[in-house]
Amino acid sequence: MDITVVIKIAAVGIIVAILNSILCRSGRDDYALITILAGIVAVLMMLIPQFADLLGTVKSILDNLCVYFSQDTFC
Repeated sequence: MDITVVIKIAAVGIIVAILNSILCRSGRDDYALITILAGIVAVLMMLIPQFADLLGTVKSILDNLCVYFSQDTFC
């Protein structure tokens, strides 16, 4: 995982926390909840490519194991 992804997720978390506190203090709790949900969706969208890379790596490792053991029961 690249460090820029971690920094982006932290930035989204800080922005969502600030907006949440501002909206809660102004009495707009429903907008605060929507802001939290939008932050969660934004972070999940950032993590989808990382998750795809992880699954690709796991697949390549399993493919290499199948070639190494050359047993058709695992492949």
